[in-house]
Amino acid sequence: MTTAAARAADQTAHQTADQTTAQAVDQAVDQAVDQAVDHYDRFLAEYYTWMLGGDLDALAAVQGAALSGWGVTPGCAIGSATAGALAVDLGCGPGHASLALAGLGFDSVLAVDLSRPLLDELAAHAADVPAVRAVRADVRTALRELVRPGSAGAVVCLGDTLTHLPTRGDVAALFADVAAALAPGGTAVLAYRDLTVPLTGTDRFLPVRATADRIMTCFLEYPDDYDDYTVVVHDLLHTRNADASGWTLTARSYRKLRLSHAWVLDQLRTAGLRVRHEESGPGGMRTVVLERGTS
Repeated sequence: MTTAAARAADQTAHQTADQTTAQAVDQAVDQAVDQAVDHYDRFLAEYYTWMLGGDLDALAAVQGAALSGWGVTPGCAIGSATAGALAVDLGCGPGHASLALAGLGFDSVLAVDLSRPLLDELAAHAADVPAVRAVRADVRTALRELVRPGSAGAVVCLGDTLTHLPTRGDVAALFADVAAALAPGGTAVLAYRDLTVPLTGTDRFLPVRATADRIMTCFLEYPDDYDDYTVVVHDLLHTRNADASGWTLTARSYRKLRLSHAWVLDQLRTAGLRVRHEESGPGGMRTVVLERGTS
């Protein structure tokens, strides 16, 4: 084989290897998305509102008070006459944040999720709330596909949705999309759990909710296969049998990203978002309130 032919063959081999690697990465990402969606559609969606307390209207009232306190109002953005009329709820779940945004006066609330059962629950509950529009779409692409740049008065992504994305690169890209979607002076509120410090022993068991006939617990596992990249979440549901003969256990698992707060803040700054306020809550929950600059 000539030198030129050998180089060409070597280049072809490298290209083939690169393509194979890219395909493997794409497949892994798709599997991660499918796993999270399946976990909600086949298991959590049925119990999600119950997990949060069971009353969507009450949840919406509490969420609305929090959003108002963080300065999320239709008038928070400046610019065109319609700036601030649109709010986007990414990973809306059953929609208590979407209902809260509508209650705060946003003319249009785009409620985005991939879980069809949760979207159906929201649509049924919001039948008399015309401002709320439930849309089945991927959080990673929804803002680029559904929102005109610079038109949103508020973008919220709550309930630990960020850690459901397949990669940290997806999270960073979403921050850039949030900045692009916001009107000048618009507000974003992001919430997520910082699970970068592994819990040990019984601290790995996190109670979710317990009632007379139902008990839910979350168990966290930190496997070595992904180093510090993901945590495996095991959701354990004990349900009392109808004949009172005992309890039945249902267990499902999926992976979540581990996002450090320092990394998140760095990516937000890179995206051009300014931190206006931040809070820490139980279980590693972080809430960050941001704004897009007016300049």
